Amino acid sequence: MGWVGRLFDARDTLARMLLLDLSGVGYLVVGAHGRPGPTATQWLLALAAFAVALLCHRRPLLNLLLQAALLAAAFPLVDDVMINQVGASWALLELTMRATRPRTFWLAAGLLVVVDLTDLVGDPIRQALTGLFGLAVTVGLPLLLGLVVRTTRELGRQAEERAAAEQRRRESESRAARADERSAIARELHDVLAHHVASMVLRVGVARHVLPDLDPRVGAVFDDVHGTGTAALTDLRRLVAVLRDPDGVRGDAALTVIELGALPAALGAAVDRARQAGVVVEADVDAAVGTLDAVRGQAVLRLTQEALTNVAKHAGAAARARLAVSVVDGAVHWAVTDDGHGAAPAGVPSGGGHGLVGMRERVEVLGGRLEAGPTGAGWRVRTVLPPAGPERPTAGAPLPRSAAPESA
Repeated sequence: MGWVGRLFDARDTLARMLLLDLSGVGYLVVGAHGRPGPTATQWLLALAAFAVALLCHRRPLLNLLLQAALLAAAFPLVDDVMINQVGASWALLELTMRATRPRTFWLAAGLLVVVDLTDLVGDPIRQALTGLFGLAVTVGLPLLLGLVVRTTRELGRQAEERAAAEQRRRESESRAARADERSAIARELHDVLAHHVASMVLRVGVARHVLPDLDPRVGAVFDDVHGTGTAALTDLRRLVAVLRDPDGVRGDAALTVIELGALPAALGAAVDRARQAGVVVEADVDAAVGTLDAVRGQAVLRLTQEALTNVAKHAGAAARARLAVSVVDGAVHWAVTDDGHGAAPAGVPSGGGHGLVGMRERVEVLGGRLEAGPTGAGWRVRTVLPPAGPERPTAGAPLPRSAAPESA
C-alpha cells in the first residue's frame, strides 16, 4: 500500500490528526507573515480544535459536531477562522469515509453548510455570493473526496469477495474432479487389480491342496505367496474404501494400513520377505521408530518395502543389502544400500518403473528429499524425514552428511 493509501486508511486516523494539528501549528506560527500575529482567542480556539481532533479521532460524528461548534464560535470572535474551518472540513471528510449510513454524512454536510452560512448574514450581495462559492471548497471538496475514498473501498471489498467466491468455485470444481478421479481409480483397482490378485490367491490355495506331496520348501513358498496375496487384497480393499469415501474412513489413507507402534514388526516382516526372495539383508533399525507418528511410520515402511523390492529386482538374488533406520532429534534417518553383486533373475527387466518416483513424492510430501544413486558397484537410496510439527523444514533441504550410511 502506497503512502497515499495509508494516509486514508481507517487504521491511521491518529496519524492523520497529528499531521493536521502540526500543519495548523505551522500555519499559526509562520503563516501570518506580514500580518498581525494570532490573538489569544485565536490560539485558544485553535488549541481546542487540535485537542478535539486528537481525542475524537475514532468518533468522527462527535468530532464533526464539536468542530462545527468551534467554527460557529470563531466567526464572531476572530477574523482568521482558517484553523477552525479546516478542522470542520476535515471532520466532514473523516465522517464521509467512515460512516456506516450515507444519511449521516449528508446531514453532517448540511449542518456545516448552515454554520458557514451564518457568517454571510448581513454581508453585501457580492461578498455573500463569494462566500457561497467558498462552500464548494469547505463543504463540497471534503464531501467529494470522502465519497471517492468510500467508493474505492467498496469496490475493493467487492473485488475481494468476487475473488474469494471464484477461489471457492475453483476449489469446489477441483474437489469434484478429484472425487471423479478417485472413483475411476477405485473402479479400476476393484475390477482389474483386485480381481486378478484374488484369482492368484485362489489358485495358489488350490495348488496347495491338490499337490499333497510337495517338497517342504515349495510348500513354504506357496504359503508365503498365499499370505502375501491375502495381505495385498486386504490393503487393496482398504485403499478402495478410502478412494470411494475419504471422509468415511478414519484418518488418512496411510493410517488404515499400519497401526501406531507396529512399525518395528512391519519392518521386520519386510526384511524377512526380502530374505525369502534371496537377498542377504542386514537390518539396523532403531527401537525408537516404534514411537513415530502413523504418517511417517507408514512412509518408512513403504520406502523400505519398495527399496528392498528394487534390490531383489535389479541387484538380483544373493545381493547384500543394508537397511538403516534411526531417529535423531525427532528426525527419521533412513537408508537402503546394496552391493550390486547379486545374480539378476531371469525375466526381470532392467529398467525402472514408477517406484522411485512414488518414493520421492512420498518423501517430499513430508518435507524431506530423497537421494538415490550409485555407490561403488551398488546402489543407495536415503532420506531424512524431518520432525512432525511447525519446525519441519521445507522440501529440498540438503541432507546432513551424518545421514549417509556406510556402504554394505
